[in-house]
Order: sequence, then C-alpha cells, then structure tokens
Amino acid sequence: MSLDLPRTALRPDQPAADEIRRRLEHARSTRLAQLKALDETGRSPDDHLVSHQKDAIQRALKEIEEAFARLDGGTYGICLGCSKPVPPERLEILPHTRHCVACQSRAA
Repeated sequence: MSLDLPRTALRPDQPAADEIRRRLEHARSTRLAQLKALDETGRSPDDHLVSHQKDAIQRALKEIEEAFARLDGGTYGICLGCSKPVPPERLEILPHTRHCVACQSRAA
C-alpha cells in the first residue's frame, strides 16, 4: 500500500464537492444528534450498551472529519487500501468511507 495517495480532481461520475460536503455534514449532524439522544436517556454512562454506542458514534464522527480532510486534500473517493476509486454508490450510502468494499472486507 502506498502512503502517497494521488491528489485527484473529482471524477465525472462523482458528485460535486459541495454535494459531498452536504452529505458529510448531514452524516455528522445525525451522529451528533444520536450522541445527544444517548445523553438524554438518563441511563448511566457506565452502562456497557450506552458506552459501546457512544464509542461507535465517536469513531464515525472521527471518520467523517477525516473524510472532510480528504475532500479538502483532493483524495476523497480514493480507497486507502488499494488507491483505486471507491464506487460512487458506496460513497452515496457511506460518504465517510475510507475503503472500497474489497479492502473493507479484508480489514474486517
């Protein structure tokens, strides 16, 4: 795996940067709302289920912020595993994904 990811212009099959940014902002606001809802349940922060849910949401928020950085850096939509383009359908469903399906399967 190369650590030097190519800087890329948006491909013709990829939505415009402002549309990608809108999707990422929606994903971020959704996760922040989920965190707020968990805090408002009144359940103890020591509750393992709540703790795991919060950890998962915080990991997703970190991935979203990293996706913003990739967008700003020109590498959004390039798989960090194989350096090939991530299919637009995958990015539409999971706009903060770092990997194509094949590389994600190997990482799991």
